[in-house]
Amino acid sequence: MMKLFAENILLASGWQQNKTLHIDNGVITNITDGQASDAEVAKGAVIPGMVNCHSHAFQRGFAGFSEQGSESNDSFWTWRKIMYQFLDNISTEQAEVIAKQLYIEMLKAGYTRVAEFHYLHHQKDGENHQPLAAMAKAIFNAANNTGIGLTMLPVMYRFSGFGPLAPNDGQKRFINSIEQFNQLVSDCFAMAKDSRNANVGIAPHSLRAVDKESLVAAVQHVRSLDDKAPIHIHISEQQKEVQDCVAHYGKRPVQWLLDNMDLDQHWCLIHATHIDQQEVAGIIKTQAIAGICPTTEANLGDGIFPTTEFMDQGGQVAIGSDSHISVSAIEEIRLLEYAQRLIKQQRAILATSDTRSVGQNLWQHTAKAGALSTSSNTGELEIGKQADLLVLDENKTRLFANQNKFVLDSMMFASQDNPIKDVMVNGCWCINNGEHAEQTSSADKFAQVLQDLGNNR
Repeated sequence: MMKLFAENILLASGWQQNKTLHIDNGVITNITDGQASDAEVAKGAVIPGMVNCHSHAFQRGFAGFSEQGSESNDSFWTWRKIMYQFLDNISTEQAEVIAKQLYIEMLKAGYTRVAEFHYLHHQKDGENHQPLAAMAKAIFNAANNTGIGLTMLPVMYRFSGFGPLAPNDGQKRFINSIEQFNQLVSDCFAMAKDSRNANVGIAPHSLRAVDKESLVAAVQHVRSLDDKAPIHIHISEQQKEVQDCVAHYGKRPVQWLLDNMDLDQHWCLIHATHIDQQEVAGIIKTQAIAGICPTTEANLGDGIFPTTEFMDQGGQVAIGSDSHISVSAIEEIRLLEYAQRLIKQQRAILATSDTRSVGQNLWQHTAKAGALSTSSNTGELEIGKQADLLVLDENKTRLFANQNKFVLDSMMFASQDNPIKDVMVNGCWCINNGEHAEQTSSADKFAQVLQDLGNNR
């Protein structure tokens, strides 16, 4: 049993003062008034940790390699070719080094759990690793060694496009048969049981990469292992994807999914950038989560999700760092709001009459939706929830509007420095005074991997 006293703390019910959290086996078992005599004291305001709903860990090593440009002809599709060339050389050991560095960066940036959309499965020539889940094991190792919570999402990838079209050479490390993919998922469930803070779902990559038969089979298998297993899918990210889906199926991607699959609150539709009003209503009706990745979507020129309309109608939005062109929960939320301001030519859009602070509303909303998207007992600070929390540095927050009703707005829209000082995951401190115990050795190994991979480009 540990106890943590906070002078200011953002509970599920809102800001509260002078509370002691009682934490046992990683879970908040009680919240009492005043400072318990044997409690640690948080040196700043305490807020819930953020869930990163969408991550491709290996792409952290790729950040910065794709900004050379091609005379204004760059697009998602030209970026993807460069990305395939990069990942073609990554070994299992390098994948673990990259993921470990990324997860340390995530923790320092306020993410306490990550949904890993993992599709780098096989050896460089496309042959299976022995064992099959060796690459997945590297991700589990990185999460265990850094302390971040993990929702492992093995990716089903079978085709290169609607038709279905045969996979291309750049996709050879992704491809599995239905039977082999289901075995990989079962192997990940076994690894999760040996992890401190992990669960497993699946990620059918996209409608262009799976057909209905394989999608149904994958969902049936994972739900036989866990009826609340999260299911994530890239959907409607690019206009070309929408056009190709209409040409093949006669329906837009989200509409096809709504008509052919039983979506629920454990589905997360990643990007969903190009959707119409009927699709907005359909997603909300099923209670599926929209997984928005503002910095990556901006970097790739994807477009802007209709966040205002979606949230106004009761839709739930989680955030992710995706390609890790930025690893900052604050920046994702800031851009989520700013994109709407630019479209609407208004200010303070994503607030509500109940929560007038944009920063507070979006932090609480996305943390809770992220927890739903990962089927994890996180996202809020209340009795019965996992103790995933952040302590803000009072020496930094005091330089901005620092009353409780303003502090998250200041963090989101005014502070230039990372204000997150300490990070607890599952009742254990992972970041102390802004530092992780293994950050130096991890950075040194990561820098060497970058050099090695860069020399192969």
